[in-house]
Amino acid sequence: MAHATGSAHARAALAGNPSDGFGGATLAVAVHDFGARAEVREAPELRVEPPSALARAAAGRLGGEVAVRWSCGVPREVGLAGSSAIVVAVLRAMAALRGRALAPADLAALALAVETEDLGIAAGLQDRVAQAFDTLVAMEFGGDAPVYEPLDPALLPPLYLAWHEGAGQPSTHVHSDLRERHAAGDPAIHRGMRRLAGHARAARDALLAGDQAGFGRALDGSFDERARMIELDPRHVRMVEVARAEGATANYAGSGGAIVGTAPDIGAVRDALLAEGCACIRPAVGVVGAKRR
Repeated sequence: MAHATGSAHARAALAGNPSDGFGGATLAVAVHDFGARAEVREAPELRVEPPSALARAAAGRLGGEVAVRWSCGVPREVGLAGSSAIVVAVLRAMAALRGRALAPADLAALALAVETEDLGIAAGLQDRVAQAFDTLVAMEFGGDAPVYEPLDPALLPPLYLAWHEGAGQPSTHVHSDLRERHAAGDPAIHRGMRRLAGHARAARDALLAGDQAGFGRALDGSFDERARMIELDPRHVRMVEVARAEGATANYAGSGGAIVGTAPDIGAVRDALLAEGCACIRPAVGVVGAKRR
C-alpha cells in the first residue's frame, strides 16, 4: 500500500474524570462534531507536515519512514482531546499502511504510550479509549487490567457541550499536579479518586436503568468532587454556574475547561452560555458499530 489514511474524533468525558489515571473509573463518549485526520505515504525518511511532535512520535511507533500530513479541527486546549485525536489518527493511518490490525484496546494503549513514554506527557487512558472505540464507553481501571464496556449512545439524554476558547488551559498542568499529590499519598486526592470512580459507575448504571436524573447527578457530582480536590479556574466555574442556573447539570468534559451536561431546556442553556462568550452545541455522539467518517 503506497498510502493510507486514518481519523479520530474528539471526546467528552461525562463522569468519573480524571480518575482514569489513578485506578478509578470513567464514562466518556466520542464527539463526531470534531476530529483529526492523517494521511501517510511511504518516503525515504520521516517527514511531518505541519510539524508536530505528536504526529512524529505516533508515526515512529509503527515504522517511521513515511511522509505524514495531518489536520485537526478539535478546539484547542479546552479539554476535548485534540492531542490524542492526532495521535490516534496517525496510528490508524500507519497501521493501515503497514497492514496491521489494531484492536481498539490495543490502539488506546499504544496511543497512551506515544504520549507518556515517548513524549513524557502526563495522561490517562480515557481519551484514547473513547477515540479508539469511537463511541460511548464505560471504563474500569482498578483491577489487574482495564475493562472497557462500549454502550449504545442512544442511552444518553440530550447533551450540551460548551467551551470558551479564551479560557482554555493545557490538561497536562492538572494531571501533573494530581499525580504528584497522589504519589505523595495526599488523602484528599485518594478519597476524591474513589468518589469519582463511584460517580462514573453511578452514571453508567443510571443510563442502563433509564434514570436521567441519576445520570445528571453523577455528572454534577464529578464536577463537585474535582472542585474539592483542586483549585479551579474561575472562568470554568462561571460556565458551570451559568449552566446550572438554567437547570442544567454540568461537568468538565476534560481538563481544559470545556463542560458537558444535560438540561431540561438546552436552548436556554445555550443562550446563557453564548452571552458569556462561550461556544455551545448539541454534540453528535458515536454509535456502536458505526463506520468512522
